[in-house]
Amino acid sequence: MALPRTTEEVSRILALSYEEEFPVIPRGAGTATTGAPLASEGGLVLALPLMNRILEINSEDLVAVVEPGVVNGRLREALAQRGLFYPPDPASFRFSTIGGNVATCAGGPRGLKYGVTRDYVLALEAVLPGGEILPLGTRTLKGVMGYDLTRLLVGSEGTLAVITRITLKVLPLPPARATLAAGFASEARALSAMQEVLLSGILPAAAEFMDEVTLSATGFPEREVRGLLLFEFDGPESAVAEELERAEEKLRSWAVFLKKAEGSEAENLWEIRRGISPALKKLGARRFADDVVLPRSRLPVFLERVKELSAREGLTVACFGHAGDGNLHVNILFNDEEEKALLLREKILELVLELSGTLSGEHGVGLTKKAYLPAEVPPRGLSLMRAVKHLFDPKGLLNPGKVL
Repeated sequence: MALPRTTEEVSRILALSYEEEFPVIPRGAGTATTGAPLASEGGLVLALPLMNRILEINSEDLVAVVEPGVVNGRLREALAQRGLFYPPDPASFRFSTIGGNVATCAGGPRGLKYGVTRDYVLALEAVLPGGEILPLGTRTLKGVMGYDLTRLLVGSEGTLAVITRITLKVLPLPPARATLAAGFASEARALSAMQEVLLSGILPAAAEFMDEVTLSATGFPEREVRGLLLFEFDGPESAVAEELERAEEKLRSWAVFLKKAEGSEAENLWEIRRGISPALKKLGARRFADDVVLPRSRLPVFLERVKELSAREGLTVACFGHAGDGNLHVNILFNDEEEKALLLREKILELVLELSGTLSGEHGVGLTKKAYLPAEVPPRGLSLMRAVKHLFDPKGLLNPGKVL
């Protein structure tokens, strides 16, 4: 493992890799769920935790410049001290790094209102195989000079270049924030109620969903609740109060449980959401986890058919996530039934594509989904991806075996 501290050290490592032809696997905090930072084919792990400086926060330009090893939560705290914030908020924000977030185009609950990582990356400094240092993008909020190579690297999972500096767009910190939890007698009612809120013109920062299986794992205390929604509203105090009131009005006839929360009480509700992944270990020692995305109108049909498939196979499936933008985390939980779980996974992923969805919303492809890429991307698209990979990395030394 190499632990560089500077761009120049990264450059020398990639130059040596190119000359000696050994693979290099870029790594942030290692929180990726698809195996992207694993040295699956051997090689040198290039870990970047020591490149962890916040180089600049500029309130006038609404820009932050960071090294890739900066932890998302640390950047959040530094920006808050200046009255600013960086919206992408993966559940792993306390330990995942900005570099890793960029490499996988991480999302999070606030994607509904604010978008995902790619929407905030203005410029990058990257090191190419062979050691050349390449600046990409601009510090400005607009710029269309040629092909967008900056966005090409966002989500490329360390297969094209090693990112060593990141210029991010940031926003003014909303002065008020509040959470509304709504529980329902069925999962279908929860998703229908969410649509009722969103179609009324209300745009929460987040609209999260938890199904009955997920709620049982977290120990949610309201026993009559079979489906839960967590809404977050932010903005000026008067706007937050108005949106809360309107949302409550829309939900009252649907819900069996409604609770408004602010401050620490709201944070406790969000901790339940962030704690889902470890909580699910109670229901199975192993899991296959996919972050699929569907058109929002098709979520109820998808959930119903997943439940039918899981019942047929006799396996437990938990569905939760960012339902406001159609992104659900589907977790097949099992102990020794790997063959049955794999078959169920294939059927669920086929269902996603049948309903015009996509097989990854924010976790990338890595190792665990590359076999399914041809099911979604047509042959010509795959050949173009391979050509791009060859242009950046002609010897195939950067993170080999991932994505393609």
